[in-house]
Amino acid sequence: MNANAATATKTQKINTIQALNWALQDAMEADPAVIVFGEEVGDKQGGGIVKVTAGLSARFGDSRVRSTPISEMGFIGAAVGAAIVGMKPVAEIMLMNFTAVCMDQITNHAAKLRFMSGGQTHVPLVIRTMTGSGFGTGGQHSDFLEAWFCHTPGIKVVAPSNPADAYGLMLGAIQDPDPVIFIEHLPSYWTPGPAPVRGQAIALGKASVVREGKDVTLIGYSRSMHDILPVAAKLAKNGIEAEIVDLRTVSPLDTETVLASVAKTGRAVVVHEAVKAFGVGAEVSSLIHENLWGTLRAPVQRVASNHSAVPFAKNLEIAYVYSQDDIIQAVHRTLK
Repeated sequence: MNANAATATKTQKINTIQALNWALQDAMEADPAVIVFGEEVGDKQGGGIVKVTAGLSARFGDSRVRSTPISEMGFIGAAVGAAIVGMKPVAEIMLMNFTAVCMDQITNHAAKLRFMSGGQTHVPLVIRTMTGSGFGTGGQHSDFLEAWFCHTPGIKVVAPSNPADAYGLMLGAIQDPDPVIFIEHLPSYWTPGPAPVRGQAIALGKASVVREGKDVTLIGYSRSMHDILPVAAKLAKNGIEAEIVDLRTVSPLDTETVLASVAKTGRAVVVHEAVKAFGVGAEVSSLIHENLWGTLRAPVQRVASNHSAVPFAKNLEIAYVYSQDDIIQAVHRTLK
């Protein structure tokens, strides 16, 4: 890409659906081993439920973009097999709750084959899936289940918060030799943001310091970044300068960036949409306490959703998930 094209891309606004479509296009163009599996991903079936894969089968053919039966166990098993023999499958599980249908293939096969083969067999598989409350889709379609997979050795877990990161992290995930769960936040699919520079991958395991600050570190990923950013702006009006760390890759954690930020500010609040109990926030909090005990100015605070299935009724769904005010209150608790 020439300099003028790169400049034009940087000033362009796209949404996450477009960013992911670009990433898949570019990866498939660059490497014929990249293939796409999933329900309705082909153009004849609509190009995906939100059109992330639209146009790919027309461009690359039905042999590389395969619409599958409604059998997550079946097509994830096929994707694991394809990865073992040298392909780079990107398999779409329509909603994250449906990963439960094929947990055996993910956790007992994709995650463990490299270990069980003594490093001889890699599984370069990306599993795309979307989730998030806010659309009234109920308890079986809305859960953030990243902690399940973070707790599974052998799997990387990625959760971008904006279109540019979604593009770069998808390229990074496809290039990675090990299985990756790639979590897409459904309600923010259509939120525009700066476009990425085409062809530039983001290495997995690297967090981003989105905003510099000195008083408290706000740590999040995926949906929570859409709440943390406006909260930081509100806090700044009251003289509280928050530093923001977007984890981007939830596992492996970028411990160096997290600890460096909290060592500077002395305070931390971790925010995620998944339920609070046994969540990623607990792991991050423990990491900070174990490494920075004695230098922290306050205990780490966690802000997350209530320990419940996601309700269907709108008023209950709103009550289930944390609010921006909950984040502000957590910050003030660290400042007392």
